[in-house]
Amino acid sequence: MKPGLSLRVSQHLALTPQLQQSIRLLQLSTLELSQEVEQMLDENPFLERNSEEAPREEFGLAQADTPVAESDRGAEESLYAASGTGDASTAGTADAASDTRDAGDAPEVPDAPDWEGDGTVEMAPDDGEWGGDAPARTRSQNGEGDDADATELAREHESLTDYLHRQALSLRLSEVDRAALRFLIESLNEDGYLDESLESLAVSLAGEEDPEQVEELVHRFTVALRLLQSLEPVGVGARGLAECMALQLRALQQDEDAAEPEVVQAALRICQQPLEMLARRDVRRLSQHCGAGEECTRAAMSLIARLEPRPGRPFAQVERNIVVPDVIVKKSSGRGATHAFTVQLNPDVMPRLRVHDIYAGALRGNRGGEGHQALQQRLQEARWFIKNIQQRFDTILRVSRAIVDRQKNFFVHGELAMRPLVLRDIADELGLHESTISRVTTAKYMATPQGTYELKYFFGSGLGTETGGNASSTAVRALIKQFVASENPAKPLSDSQIAEMLKEQGIECARRTVAKYREALKIAPANLRKAL
Repeated sequence: MKPGLSLRVSQHLALTPQLQQSIRLLQLSTLELSQEVEQMLDENPFLERNSEEAPREEFGLAQADTPVAESDRGAEESLYAASGTGDASTAGTADAASDTRDAGDAPEVPDAPDWEGDGTVEMAPDDGEWGGDAPARTRSQNGEGDDADATELAREHESLTDYLHRQALSLRLSEVDRAALRFLIESLNEDGYLDESLESLAVSLAGEEDPEQVEELVHRFTVALRLLQSLEPVGVGARGLAECMALQLRALQQDEDAAEPEVVQAALRICQQPLEMLARRDVRRLSQHCGAGEECTRAAMSLIARLEPRPGRPFAQVERNIVVPDVIVKKSSGRGATHAFTVQLNPDVMPRLRVHDIYAGALRGNRGGEGHQALQQRLQEARWFIKNIQQRFDTILRVSRAIVDRQKNFFVHGELAMRPLVLRDIADELGLHESTISRVTTAKYMATPQGTYELKYFFGSGLGTETGGNASSTAVRALIKQFVASENPAKPLSDSQIAEMLKEQGIECARRTVAKYREALKIAPANLRKAL
């Protein structure tokens, strides 16, 4: 074979670093975006928070079906054009990023905010919402700040560990027993269970080389465990669910008015049996193993259902699970606005950033100096970061408006009025790729008059109807939940009966589909619902 040279012309899509950053920012959640902003503020000296209050323009629409402005559509399509392998075309952005410019000249970015000559990024009036973290609340003259501080102090949470330590102070114990009790308290998980065995805890302290010390520690831990299980809340320190329920039942035995002694004894015997029988509500087998009648067994099972399986639940810090919405939907007020809604971004989640004007001015005055090219690149990165964040929220707002436009009936009548909607419908309407819509709707939340939902919640497949239309799977699940809630507890509806009831409503839904939706709703089968 003879070596030779040949020319080949081909086209391919290349993602610039700026576009890659834009795509990555788009799929981040609110918490992840906040962390990304903090990291960029630490790494880039040209980026700073804008503490000044910029004029804000509310992103709203008089009616949900207000079309999106063509200028917004053009800015969006410059970064997120529909393509098969990516979310955007880089024809315009790559050229803008690759040009080498003088330090004093601001780069020309298509559809970008106006760059001031001194390096400061001046947001346009329409971009007032692209700000940073919400400014700290200033104390007013009437003392509102003091009230807020008192509220924060009142919301301070006491953990389960602190609560148990405070109870342990009232016990008269030796130093060794007090240390053992403290060690067990520190070894509890969030639910109040002791996950590790006493032997493993002893080995972790003394080591396997000293068996006598391990035996002594096991004895101390056994005594400390009894003390721990005598503290509040009842059931703390259990090593399993069965022991947790047994501790609570023994506490009920001491209270004669709490329950009948026979029922409590039957419940204790049930806790000694495999929990699988209790989970299946197998009353007959439980009655045989416990030696009690079926009525007494049912009463015991009802008593067990009222117990607390997680003693540490009241002490859990639920605030960390609070969902901060990215978009807020409000019902429009005014004449003729019966079914009109206003869609706006949540200003509390939008970072307020700008380019540091002093550093940018110093860079402009030091043209041709050492390291000038590297600093110019960091300045460009800061500008692109602000632009990409703005683009992220603009895309979220556009997609949210399109969702509200398609699902107006949901915001008025609830999930029973949900319409079938897939990602392609929104993508075709906005001229974006389906992967872009998927990134926008993941881990982004919308606060509505019906509650707070993830944007993906408004998408669902459709089921055929007798009239030739489609019914949303979300609406079908709501119907199933409604049917089960209104059923006769003595004769619960089977999946086949629910399928027939849906057919009477004009919805073609197979029994297997009903079973799938029922399991997704965490509704027990008919035989277990009858036992409940």
